[in-house]
Amino acid sequence: MVGILITAGPTREYLDDVRFLSNGSSGRMGSALAEAALADSHTVYLVLGPVELSPPALATVCSVTSALEMQAAAEHWFPQCDIVLAAAAVADFRPLVRQAGKPPRQNAAPSLQLVPNPDIIAGLAVRKGSRVMVGFALESAAASMAQAVARGREKLERKQLDLVVCNRSDAIGMQASEAVLLFADGRQVTLTMQNKSMTAAAIVRASVSLWQQKLRAL
Repeated sequence: MVGILITAGPTREYLDDVRFLSNGSSGRMGSALAEAALADSHTVYLVLGPVELSPPALATVCSVTSALEMQAAAEHWFPQCDIVLAAAAVADFRPLVRQAGKPPRQNAAPSLQLVPNPDIIAGLAVRKGSRVMVGFALESAAASMAQAVARGREKLERKQLDLVVCNRSDAIGMQASEAVLLFADGRQVTLTMQNKSMTAAAIVRASVSLWQQKLRAL
């Protein structure tokens, strides 16, 4: 049995008590990854941003809102896991100052100061040890898959990951998607358009296989 940490869904970075920065991630892929891992009898720790989906009943779930909350939850479960699947669409920035209440609308455009959010998967990868670190590289629907793969390969190397899953933004909220798996050893596997549950199962199998290879090499 393998311990698998999964981050899923978007984060919300509140400007005040009502308004926030976020994205359109539905959390479907993260939920599908959790279901696939549970179906193979693995232990699942799911850190879940604000989504409408109900998480799998057998997963250990921590619901979060912001990137900082997601980081703290991932750090908490990291020692328990063998594999990290970072499928969450974490907001790149958050407001420097969160205003209280709901400020009234102004005729003049307000000035908004933003600061970078932490790169959660990169922060964990620097101390991964024998763990398998899997990132996701989402590109614009206007980008070609070749462009997505090139950027995904750069992300894999820069963040010291073992596997990166490349897909495009037209997969957001959809039941099916196309993806390319990029491995640190140079391999590349294309998953043609299929239900996300099938894609998730392939990602889980590939990740567990990498972990088993690492164990044999110890």
